[in-house]
This record gives sequence, structure tokens and C-alpha cells, in this order.
Amino acid sequence: MICLLFLHLCAAGVLSSSTQVATIYPQDPALLIGSSLTATCSVNPDHGIHAGSLYWTLNGKRLPSSTYSILSPTVISVTLPRLSGSRQRSGDNLVCHNGGGHVLAGSCIYVGMPPEKPVNLTCWSRNTKDLTCRWAPGGQGETFIKTKYTLKYKLRWYGREKECEDYSTGEPYTCYIPRDLALFTPYEIWVEASNQLGTATSDVIYLDILDVVTTDPPTDVTVSRVGDLEDQLTVRWGTPPALKDFLFQAKYQIRYRLEESSDWKVVDDVGNQTSCRLAGLRPGTVYFVQVRCNPVGILGSRKAGIWSDWSHPTAASTPHSERLLTGSCDSKAGQQNSTLRRDLKQFFGWVRKHAYGCSGMSIKLYDQWRVWLQKSHKTRNQVGSSRR
Repeated sequence: MICLLFLHLCAAGVLSSSTQVATIYPQDPALLIGSSLTATCSVNPDHGIHAGSLYWTLNGKRLPSSTYSILSPTVISVTLPRLSGSRQRSGDNLVCHNGGGHVLAGSCIYVGMPPEKPVNLTCWSRNTKDLTCRWAPGGQGETFIKTKYTLKYKLRWYGREKECEDYSTGEPYTCYIPRDLALFTPYEIWVEASNQLGTATSDVIYLDILDVVTTDPPTDVTVSRVGDLEDQLTVRWGTPPALKDFLFQAKYQIRYRLEESSDWKVVDDVGNQTSCRLAGLRPGTVYFVQVRCNPVGILGSRKAGIWSDWSHPTAASTPHSERLLTGSCDSKAGQQNSTLRRDLKQFFGWVRKHAYGCSGMSIKLYDQWRVWLQKSHKTRNQVGSSRR
């Protein structure tokens, strides 16, 4: 709501539409929280309105007469002690009324705090084509009155100062620069915060667009079973196409979770491969998988890139375990199976420790052990069946 209360009243047969009935002083003051204010309402004597018939409201609520003072037949004052922060960003409405309740004049009161120095200014570029910057207001961030934040930037050694114009990203304290950015040249970037009570400026950051590159998420993410191995899934994805004109290495991360869980497990050591085998999964279970990318060593940059967003979740299920579907009454066979599973778990733990993540060594050894275990399990089932 816009607070615009230089009002002209038209009381039929009494007030002229071109005549100002009353004025409030001070008009639209800006005050620190805890301040006191004494305002006056001066009525035009031509209208024959006595100050004793007037009353005040603040944001529509009538103020007690004990706060009034009649200074003259045409002037009434009101005192507001120890003001708290404004209830609305556009200012609190202090209004002077005549005895019949008609508005004679009004003023906006802005009660708040000056802004503090903005902090945590960070920026990133999607595929070197744009720049997005985000920051946080300093201190508690609450000023109680409208505070404007302006992102400013310029080429470090030359060029004129510019202002970011697109604050419509949906994220608070964020601005988007869509085009016309220079590469291989550092920028100076800062944020200015201002309101009616003061101005504050963030620290200046210096960056080259190539040092803050992030990509689109990896595309064409697929998750598939590994034959009949009930505790493995293979994840494959495509490299980000937008940076094909730049020489860079990409490193990837995978995360996955059970369908019924919100806890993600992250695989950090995928490297620059575009496929990975997930092992040690729960048989007969649906998993959701996501992949993200970080462009490392992009041409002209000496810094690591920034992680992309995660790809859309891709779902796949592991096969059901044959051991869970086949019954056996041979307690000794069950004990042998438990022993084999324990040995396998210990051995695979050693392999993981020495083979590092998604390397070919761990996959090859694990596949060999899984095939051997399944064959051994089938043999025991056949023996058990012949005994029965």
C-alpha cells in the first residue's frame, strides 16, 4: 500500500476541492526505533473547525486523548513515545480527523533501523553465459522499513559502473545479469543497501567469470541392473554440452537413496568417468539416483568450478534375492550361507578400502565373488532338495 496522505477533502457545501483543509508536521518523518514523536495538525482557519473537535488515529486505531495537546484554536498536537518498528514497510499512517470522522490530513511515519553492511556475497556463472549473485543482509537483517539492495559491478581496471537490474529470480537477496559479460577480465562486485535512515556497502569481491563457472546438471542419466546381481546398479550419464568450446575436466558426484527414505548417500570419488557401479545395495528395492557435475580446470581458470544442481531423480530397482525366495530346512546349509556372506562382506570391505570407489578392480573382484556365491548357493539348494 502506498502511503500518500497529503489529502484534500470535499465536504459537500463546506469545503472547496481546491482548498487544503489541514496539514500535519512533520510530514513523513523517518525515525529510529525507540524515538518519540510530537506531530501537529494545523487546520485552515477559513473552515471554522476548532482544534478541540479533532482526534488522531495511527494505522486506523484511535489514539487516546491523553496524548493530545490543544496548542491554539486551529492547532492540535499528539505525542507518541518510544516508537517501535513500523508495522508495514510503506510506513505507519498517522491521520488527523474532524469530529465527524472525516480525514483532514495524514502523514507516513517510518520507524526502523538503518541497514547494516551486506555480507556473504557470492556469484556463479551458468556455462559462462551469465552471472547470478546472492548475499545476506547484515546483522539481524530486519530494518522494519523498506530497504533497497542494489548489486553493482564494473571491470576492475576500466569500464563504467553498472547496476544489476533483474531481481525477479524468486530468491531473496539475489540478482541476475543475463548477458554482455567479459571473459578473462576480473570484475569488481559489491552490494549497496539503503533506506531513509542510512546506507551501507558490502565488501568488494573480485572475480573472473571463468573462475565461478557451473554447468547444467548431467543429462541422460540412466540407472540399470547388473544382470541378476541383486545388490548392484549401474549409473550412466552424459557430459554437459554447453561447455564444449572450452577445454576442461569434469568431476562428478552421485547420490542415491531408498524409495522410502529421505537420506541420501553420496559417492564422492567418481572422478571424470561417465558411469559408475553402485554395490552393496538392498535386494528387491527401488532406489532414486542423481548426478551432478563440477567443471575443473576450465581453460583460462586456475580455480575449481562450482557444483551444478543435481539431475532429476532417476529410479530403478535391484533384483529380488534368490535366497529370500527359496526355502530351506537344512540348518547347516543356512549356517554355511551366513558364514559365506560374512566372509564376503569382510573381503569386499577390504577391496573397497584398497580400490577406491568405482574403479574397475573393485567391480571385477566383486562380480567374481558374486557369481561364485550364487553358484554355491544353487548347489546347496540342490543338495538340500535331494536330501528331502
